[in-house]
Amino acid sequence: MEGTTLVVIEHDRGALAEASLEALAAARALGSRVEALTIGADADGLTDTLGAHGASVHHRANHEILTDYAPEAWGEVVASAVRAMSPAVLLACGTDRGNEVLAQAAARLDLPFAANCTELSPGDALSMTRLRWGGSLLEEATLNASMWIVSVAHHLHEPSEAPAECSTSELSVDLDPSLARSRVTARVEREAGVTLSSAPVVVGGGRGVGSPEGFAPLAELAAELGGVVGCSRAVTNNGWRSHTDQVGQTGTRIAPDVYIACGISGAIQHWVGAMASKNIIAINTDPQANMVTKAGHAVIGDLHKVIPAITEEIRRRRAG
Repeated sequence: MEGTTLVVIEHDRGALAEASLEALAAARALGSRVEALTIGADADGLTDTLGAHGASVHHRANHEILTDYAPEAWGEVVASAVRAMSPAVLLACGTDRGNEVLAQAAARLDLPFAANCTELSPGDALSMTRLRWGGSLLEEATLNASMWIVSVAHHLHEPSEAPAECSTSELSVDLDPSLARSRVTARVEREAGVTLSSAPVVVGGGRGVGSPEGFAPLAELAAELGGVVGCSRAVTNNGWRSHTDQVGQTGTRIAPDVYIACGISGAIQHWVGAMASKNIIAINTDPQANMVTKAGHAVIGDLHKVIPAITEEIRRRRAG
């Protein structure tokens, strides 16, 4: 494909999001020249990493109001970059932040935006397959526009290195202070250790756990496996666990090596958050539960008996 693909790089105060490495891999697959855009001075040091993943130019946009994530300001920066560079494709990973920034930029550029694409086939127009209805449907579509603005579905492209000679370019942006009205201004630090989004093992509980106290055995099993506890929306609605533990479309999307879903029916909103798990084990008394039918392995039984038995067996084997 001729032209340049400009990838919007997601980072948190200079810490590169792995999702952006997925976006760079997807951009390389288009066969065009790949360039990267970072926003905020704390991301200036990412040039070597971006070059290692195929970016030939690292465009760095700095401004006094770009001290932290601000969706309106980031959207205007991306729109300014497009006006200055005229790329053929504007691309990001379809995380919450990636989709929000591209939507902001597309509105400012008066161009269409296609989110959460799984396949991209460039031609006279851009043919694509994309996730719809929370991932329960795949849509075949064609994008006709003077420039293509797309996000690629998260956890779909495996990050991989493809070293390129990466130069730097400073992008001058003129931003109205009002664009900082929506901006991250404070943070609550979480406990150190693995998080729900990064844990290799997640032990999830649903309504079938029965009570806040019922999560104690799940926490014991998660600790034995070096993982964390997650939950369904029904659990947070009941006030049994914090929303930060929720797996799902309106919670955290996970991709652990193993997801153990305990007493979870598997509504589509939850499945969207868990479907990237490499292995899913469902524990449920209902053999027809959606999570059971979709899981690679299932235990039909009472989770209050099964979970302690698994934990005891793990401890027994380790002691032996």
